Amino acid sequence: MVTGVREMTVGVLGGTGAQGRGLAIRWAHAGLKVVIGSRKAERAQQAAAEIADIAGGDVTGLDNAGCAAASDIVLAALPWEGHADTLAALRSELAGKIFIDCVNPLGFDKKGPHALAVEEGSAAQQAEQLLPDSRVTAAFHHVSAVTLADLGVTHVDLDVLVLGDDREATDVVRELADVIPGVRGIYGGRLRNAHQVEALTANLIAINRRYKAHAGLRITDV
Repeated sequence: MVTGVREMTVGVLGGTGAQGRGLAIRWAHAGLKVVIGSRKAERAQQAAAEIADIAGGDVTGLDNAGCAAASDIVLAALPWEGHADTLAALRSELAGKIFIDCVNPLGFDKKGPHALAVEEGSAAQQAEQLLPDSRVTAAFHHVSAVTLADLGVTHVDLDVLVLGDDREATDVVRELADVIPGVRGIYGGRLRNAHQVEALTANLIAINRRYKAHAGLRITDV
């Protein structure tokens, strides 16, 4: 049996960026032990101190390898450009861990955001190939970093689609989503279906730009 998520240490690779920082704030505020990862430990430590000041709780900062090694469940909130190289370097540290990929391969031009083609099919499938010893899932693609970082928003109106081939791992990730008040983790299918979930982020960005909102998704009748 997998330990309940509240007894786990959650690592956030890319925790110095907006999306990773927002999730870390919410998880720390909920009482989870959080480790921020960055290429430079000093930057991670600075971000961890800032997050702890906002959210309270047990937040530490390490370099990416240290973060991966110290955590039970690890989320990657990385720029797409550095996705493959970062994960390939962490294969041993991430072995046996539940890994959550929330990276969206997107491009931007004068027409706005658009999904990029990924040779492996999706960022999550690329992670699956690079991390054969990890329990790879995909989730948290459509969260608003602004909303997450604002603890004045006490109810986050959002469903998080969780994809993966390991049922137990996806259940833990759904529980991790449920920790955030108002958020539900919803099983969204096998990892091979991650492409359209990642690509849908381009549509949400377009919606939010047009309506000056922080819109997310809600799944009806569940």
